[in-house]
Amino acid sequence: MNERKKQATQLRKKGYSYGMINEELGISKSTLSCWFRDMPFTPNKKVIERIKQGPFKSGQLRHNQRISSIIKIKKAAQIELGEISKRDLWMLGIGLYIGEGSKAYEIIRISNSDPVVVKLAIEWFKDSCGLADENIVITLHLYPDNDKQKCVKYWSETIGVSAKKFRKTQVDERINKSNKKSRKLPYGTAHISIVSNGNPDFGVNLHRRIMGWIAGAMKY
Repeated sequence: MNERKKQATQLRKKGYSYGMINEELGISKSTLSCWFRDMPFTPNKKVIERIKQGPFKSGQLRHNQRISSIIKIKKAAQIELGEISKRDLWMLGIGLYIGEGSKAYEIIRISNSDPVVVKLAIEWFKDSCGLADENIVITLHLYPDNDKQKCVKYWSETIGVSAKKFRKTQVDERINKSNKKSRKLPYGTAHISIVSNGNPDFGVNLHRRIMGWIAGAMKY
């Protein structure tokens, strides 16, 4: 979590409204709404004094009802899904590779900024593709204002991969893109690459198998 979001989170937990957090930190209300839409909210005295009780109570009730509804729907959906089988994981990984994987030059790689997705990809490579830890390396793609050591520590802890498995960090120096992306991706993007270690079945042959799986899945 970046410093500004951490400060905003602390203020929100203390019961400050989006407007007051915006005044304090200069973060837009739309961004705050995106960050805290699922966080229960109880106003502090300053907020209550600033706004009229009636409309606020109604808004708070709607907010909490929305959160309750989201939690209920998510729990029901998880029950509906049930246990994930090995074949389910296999197909899920194929779908992930269709969206996030490298198709060219027979390079096996998946890139994403979400640790949950990256962790899933690693599990798929191991369970469905038969790879071992020594076949998996991570490269972080960051922006100039990202703290390299902090980012490596974050990714290492969240995806359960030793920092020793991380290759040299790549930094995007393009000014226009960097300024925009660094705010949205405080820990950059993780690129999972597969190294064959001399075994073609874990290199070009595996890439061809994955492309075959994708071709088969796309026939549906």
